Amino acid sequence: MRPNTLKKKIADGVRCVGGWAAIPSAFSTEIYAAQGWDSVTLDMQHGSLDINDIVPMLQAINAAGDATPLVRVPWNDPAYIMRVLDAGAYGIICPMINTKAEAEALVRAGRYPPMGERSFGPFRAAQYGGADYWQHANEEVLLFAMVETRQAVSNLEEILSVKGINGVYVGPSDLSLSMGKTPTLDPTDKDVLTAMDIILKTTRKWGHIAGVHTDGSRTALKRFEEGFQMCTILNDVRLLAMGAAQAIREVRGQAPAQKAKTY
Repeated sequence: MRPNTLKKKIADGVRCVGGWAAIPSAFSTEIYAAQGWDSVTLDMQHGSLDINDIVPMLQAINAAGDATPLVRVPWNDPAYIMRVLDAGAYGIICPMINTKAEAEALVRAGRYPPMGERSFGPFRAAQYGGADYWQHANEEVLLFAMVETRQAVSNLEEILSVKGINGVYVGPSDLSLSMGKTPTLDPTDKDVLTAMDIILKTTRKWGHIAGVHTDGSRTALKRFEEGFQMCTILNDVRLLAMGAAQAIREVRGQAPAQKAKTY
């Protein structure tokens, strides 16, 4: 089976930078994925993607380079989890995992027997991963539980104890909301930062991967220094908007002009 390069990089101590795609376009995903990300996550929860967008976008990631393809599913639903894995996703980021039972449900859907109950039918995964995909998928495919509520933090030890969970992915905005704070990808509130520190240290203690979403390179560098192993920088929508806005400011003399890159 094709190895999961994201898993290997993190095991080797590499600080992995993640891309996040919410635009339902294989063309834009191919360009975006070619920029050097360690992983690219297709966002079915808050992006405008549906299941029919997933296969061509996974193919675009594959064509663009060696970024590991991940999918954030819309919910902890076996139908979505199994289908995107069969399509060739090498990892699942599952939102709102608040209890041990919900983490167990994620593993049941994402792992083949005897660990789970995933049904056999890797229609594209076997093409992307290899003919022996089914024999090694339980070891290579990553399952991330999103810990993003006060309840999840209180149940964190139990969530991490579930065999088959590889890591935790922190959603700072939802975590802030659940604590009655303003949603932000760079929290400054003491209570939210304390919760994130608990998540980080507990996850690393269990030997699992600690990932987090950020609002840019400065915040990502800060999170890496704290001990997070995987940081995502915004998404394709926001980076497109920011790049366009910056170019307009430069032309209007509102910001220093940068030298343009050519093909």
